[in-house]
Amino acid sequence: MTYAIISLGGKQYRVQEGDRLVVDRLGEAEGKTFNPPILFVGGDGKAELGPKGTTVTAKVVGHVLGDKIRVGKYRRRTGYSRHTGHRSRLTEVEIQSIGRKTERAAAKKADEKPAAKRPLRASGPGEGAPGEPGGSPAKAEAKSPKTTAKRKPAAKKPAAAKKKES
Repeated sequence: MTYAIISLGGKQYRVQEGDRLVVDRLGEAEGKTFNPPILFVGGDGKAELGPKGTTVTAKVVGHVLGDKIRVGKYRRRTGYSRHTGHRSRLTEVEIQSIGRKTERAAAKKADEKPAAKRPLRASGPGEGAPGEPGGSPAKAEAKSPKTTAKRKPAAKKPAAAKKKES
């Protein structure tokens, strides 16, 4: 019996195939399937923390309202009483499957070439060193460090003359 611990809405749930959960309202539409983040997969004597290549498929069954919650405040002998309440907005989710990704999808990812590393600093169009995308020799010359004439040190001001005491 395989189970997984998934994260939905900042909370963690232990799920198995066919389970139905009522969680805080999700942004998914009714009838849509999605893959929540997996924290742990276990069962059948095996345990994996943060598994790679494993997916949990969940389907949004519907959006529902929770039970009505009434809150009453009362202070005796003062005539003070307040009544408020709310109904939580919830989503009902059904876990359809827990399993590995298909081998074909894994092979497809292996065939793709890794993308070239991008520079850490993002540069705009037409910027960059020669040989990099968007770089040109003219821009490289313009960006080369300029040689400036050496400055003379600032002239020293004469010290203030001392007043003689008479």
